[in-house]
Amino acid sequence: MTYQARQQATSEVLVDDDKVRVTRWDFDPGAETRWHRHGMDYVVTTVTPCSFLLEEPGGGVRRVDMAAGLAYRRDEGVEHNVVNAGDKPMSFVEVELKA
Repeated sequence: MTYQARQQATSEVLVDDDKVRVTRWDFDPGAETRWHRHGMDYVVTTVTPCSFLLEEPGGGVRRVDMAAGLAYRRDEGVEHNVVNAGDKPMSFVEVELKA
């Protein structure tokens, strides 16, 4: 079997100061963030409907579908790869809390 690398999602830092870093993430269908560990508590707000495929340590995989305009919070230390499992582009804004 041949492994085909996924397209990488794009990101744009909108705010980066002593309190927060705000980043917009945009994913074509099938695009991924690549594996990462969150170094800060964070909040995600969906800009579009999002079909998250979350690849987790130890081989776990789960899908989470969220409507546009919803938000969730996670603690520092989350490790995963986020993939757009949908057939349309998706976007969200991530706010990392520095203080």
